[in-house]
Amino acid sequence: MKADAIKLDGKAAGSVDLDEAIFGLEPRVDILHRVVRWQRNNAQQGTHKVKTRSEVSYSTKKIYRQKGTGGARHGARSAPIFRKGGIYKGPTPRSHGHELTKKFRKLGLRHALSAKQAAGELVILDEAAMKDAKTNALAKAVNALGWKRALVIDAAVNEDFARAARNIETLDVLPSMGANVYDILRSDTLVLTKAGVEALEARLK
Repeated sequence: MKADAIKLDGKAAGSVDLDEAIFGLEPRVDILHRVVRWQRNNAQQGTHKVKTRSEVSYSTKKIYRQKGTGGARHGARSAPIFRKGGIYKGPTPRSHGHELTKKFRKLGLRHALSAKQAAGELVILDEAAMKDAKTNALAKAVNALGWKRALVIDAAVNEDFARAARNIETLDVLPSMGANVYDILRSDTLVLTKAGVEALEARLK
C-alpha cells in the first residue's frame, strides 16, 4: 500500500510503499491485549511485602492464662486476628513476568502498526533530523503539524532531534529496535521515518 510522506515543516516528501503483511492486517484486540499485558507485567517491580507473624515487633509472652477466662485460647499478640498482628498469606517479593514467544510478540507489533494505519493515526516523516538541538523550534513544528501525543520511531535516532525532543512532554522518540506495542498504542500519533519503516519491515519479516 502507498502512504504519503511529509517533511518536518509539513511539506510533501514523496511516498513510501508499506508492506500489507505488517501495516494492512485487521487489528485483533485479543492479540494486542496479551502483548501489552506481558509488557506491563514484566515492568512491574514486585517489591510488595508485608510482615508475617514472625516479623512483627511484639512480645512472645502468653497474653493471658490458658484456661478459666471464658475467652479463646491465645499465645501471643502477634496472631493475625489481633490489630497490628502479623499478616496471614500477604504479598511477598516476586516476579510478575510470564513468557510470551518471540513469534507472538512480533505478531503483536504487526497488529499495533496495522491498528494505527487503520485508524489514520500513522504519519510517515521524511527524516527526524534537525540542524540545531532547539526545543522551541521543534515544539513549534509539532504544534503546526497538530501532533498531540506523538511517538517518533527512526532506524537510528538523530542526536540533535532527540535532545530537542527531550523536554517536550507530548513527544517521545525511539529507535526501531525499541518499538513496542504498549508505547505505540498509547500514542495519539505514530510517526515513522522512511528509514524507520524499512528497519521495522526488516525486523518483522
